[in-house]
Amino acid sequence: MDRPLILAAFIFALLLALPLLLPLFGAAYLTGLIIKAMLLAIAAISLDLLIGHGGMVSLGHAAFVGVGAYAAAIGLESGIEDILVLLLITLAVTGLVALVTGTLALRTSGVYLLMITLAFGQMIYFTLTSLAAYGGDDGLTLWNLATLFGSDVVQNGAGLYYVVLGTLLMVWWFVHRLSRARFGRVLRAARDNPQRAEVMGFAVKRYQLAAYVIAALIAGVSGLLTVQYAEFVSPALATWQRSGDLIVVVVLGGLASRNGAILGAFFIVIVEEVLGSFLHEWRLIYGPLLVLMVLFAKGGLSDLFAPRGTRRSAH
Repeated sequence: MDRPLILAAFIFALLLALPLLLPLFGAAYLTGLIIKAMLLAIAAISLDLLIGHGGMVSLGHAAFVGVGAYAAAIGLESGIEDILVLLLITLAVTGLVALVTGTLALRTSGVYLLMITLAFGQMIYFTLTSLAAYGGDDGLTLWNLATLFGSDVVQNGAGLYYVVLGTLLMVWWFVHRLSRARFGRVLRAARDNPQRAEVMGFAVKRYQLAAYVIAALIAGVSGLLTVQYAEFVSPALATWQRSGDLIVVVVLGGLASRNGAILGAFFIVIVEEVLGSFLHEWRLIYGPLLVLMVLFAKGGLSDLFAPRGTRRSAH
């Protein structure tokens, strides 16, 4: 049996049915919580493409979420309200930023790549804080939200929920297919032994740059949907701490696993919400919990659903 596929089918079927069940438990609050988790999962899937499949650890990935969010917000403030037009603007701006930064960053590797992505992320963050016309450090509250062909179906409630769910499903399917294709195999070969991949005739840097740009585009879409959900945009979306959170989600869920980013995102959001409802200093429990997960579940949460003989050892 293809257990990861069965698990994915169960997750998406449950998410599809939840709007019918949530009114029994407080629909507005729980719907918002699940949307938040799905948005985090979309961004985490994009980072897993870099780290899990490409071996490129980035500490500035959240900057692309911020770029996508601000591209959409500025478009809305300029009178552009159709979400499909805003999507094109978001992809164009995020892709251009990723192409420029990725071309420079991927000349390095390892800890140097980590540091240069952190530097680019901080540059983008401070650029966003300097946008005084759009709130600067304080961020910007949006009084107009995107529409779909003039309809407000994508603005709140079940409509926005299903838009985010559909986006998550498409991103999950796209990255899964990409990882199974020749592109993904070359990317993993470059991760494991870049010299051998070069000798075999593959332009490793081109594949890595393509993965970097694709991951940034997906993160930008997450930023667009975050604006639509939160009705607010802030430079805080682009901080290096947010990038660190994304790395935690990916590692906790399981690197290069089919469902790891989704499992990690939902685990983080639910644990934060549950602990935060009981304790003001909930991070005192949250931190050690993550340490235990990393120490004793090396394959991440996805490993818990793998057949026993295929689980990755924690040692």
